[in-house]
Amino acid sequence: MLNVVLDLVLPPACAGCGAKGASCCPRCFGSLTRAPARRGPVPSPPGLPDCWSAAPYEGAVRRMIVAYKERGAVALAGVLADALTRTVLMALGDWAGGRFAVVPVPSARSSVRGRGHDPVGRLAVLVAARLRALGAGAEAWAGLGQSRRVADQAGLSRSLRAANLAGSLQVLPAANGPPAPVALLLDDIVTTGATLTEAARALRAAGIAVPLSVTAGATRRRS
Repeated sequence: MLNVVLDLVLPPACAGCGAKGASCCPRCFGSLTRAPARRGPVPSPPGLPDCWSAAPYEGAVRRMIVAYKERGAVALAGVLADALTRTVLMALGDWAGGRFAVVPVPSARSSVRGRGHDPVGRLAVLVAARLRALGAGAEAWAGLGQSRRVADQAGLSRSLRAANLAGSLQVLPAANGPPAPVALLLDDIVTTGATLTEAARALRAAGIAVPLSVTAGATRRRS
């Protein structure tokens, strides 16, 4: 709430570079949207869907994602949704007119309370709306939830991240069925791919196909 009040009182500045005038300047917007591509982690964990991102998770892109996710800069939601939508369309290609559910990777309830918003859930709704406006049969579906608590992922190795997340997600018993039998996974960033892999496992266990995952940023990692 404090961040929202400050946004109204103080002159806006670009979250990527600090330039005055807008929450995202044209230059930083270009950094986020000009190079959507397949950016899966190396090595790729078994079961990870085809993995695309809007941009590498560095520089201005990293600062904008952190500002949106951790600092309540919700004015950046539209910018990030534009970048994600462009990435989805490039990844889908000719299949962009098919029906599919846009499924956000869920955050822990404690994280949502601490941040004051659900950043990835908000992006899923915005991306699905943009895709529908372009003729795609997309609908946001928040059907995933945590089945148990997990440890903080910061500082964990690739193998420890996978072990920490294994079996931690499920299709919510109270959720109505997905709007389509095919799901596109959405998240803010991909690092080792462990989170996306676990989300895909949970959806597939419920009979939902998961051919594609899309994130705003992708960290540069070497095997």
